[in-house]
Amino acid sequence: MLVTLPITLVAAGGAALVNFWLAMRVGNVRRAAKVSIGDGGDMTLIARMRAQANFIEYTPIVLVLIGAIELSQGSSAWLWVVAVLYLLGRVGHGLGMDGWLPGRMGGTLISLFTMLGLGIYALTIPFLTFADPVKVVPVTVQQPTG
Repeated sequence: MLVTLPITLVAAGGAALVNFWLAMRVGNVRRAAKVSIGDGGDMTLIARMRAQANFIEYTPIVLVLIGAIELSQGSSAWLWVVAVLYLLGRVGHGLGMDGWLPGRMGGTLISLFTMLGLGIYALTIPFLTFADPVKVVPVTVQQPTG
């Protein structure tokens, strides 16, 4: 049986693109600062490295939660909104690490509350979701003769 998780697929694809963008921003500063390993004490490089590292710290658990919720509950409009807001928040955070304070604060809050909300919701699913009881259907199997 083929299971398609459109929200998870789009969120994971979007996350890959955001991570690529963050990596390119780090690479641009590395090249300009002539720093190939470490941060060389360059504050812009440090900030951009932390923006990407922070993205990598939060995003896997958020994607796992989105996937698990979508798998157990199906696709829903609210989960689409959460996934898109999370990615926009991460872009804002990346820009905010360059000094745009509203982006950094907004991105941080969106990330934290997304992880918290999805985590709490995922914890409640097994206890608050009442599925139809399993129905046992008798099956008659004939042994082949001959």
